[in-house]
Amino acid sequence: MIRPAITAWRECSLQLIALTNEVEEAKRDEVIEQIEKVLDDRDKLQPQIAQPFSAAEQKAGQELMALEKEVQLNLTRFMNIIRTNISQSQAKKEHINSYTNPYSNMMQDGAYYDTKQ
Repeated sequence: MIRPAITAWRECSLQLIALTNEVEEAKRDEVIEQIEKVLDDRDKLQPQIAQPFSAAEQKAGQELMALEKEVQLNLTRFMNIIRTNISQSQAKKEHINSYTNPYSNMMQDGAYYDTKQ
């Protein structure tokens, strides 16, 4: 018999995989909140999953390990997409600012020093 915590962990992992596959920018804030909630739920389940494991639980654990790798890859990919979008928006902001004030980023050579005075 498999413990309810193990099956709940599996459901949370599948939920995370589904959430990280959603990449619409309009829904991103909602998706991030849901991901945080599911990760918090998984953190609460972790202490309940401890040895000794039955044979069925060991088999389920092997499946969970494969799911966990996929969850980690998806979360990393999701974070990279967010980081890329942030850096693109910052570059776009700087580009727009350079058009509104083209001389703001001019380098100063230093002050003029008159030696003949």
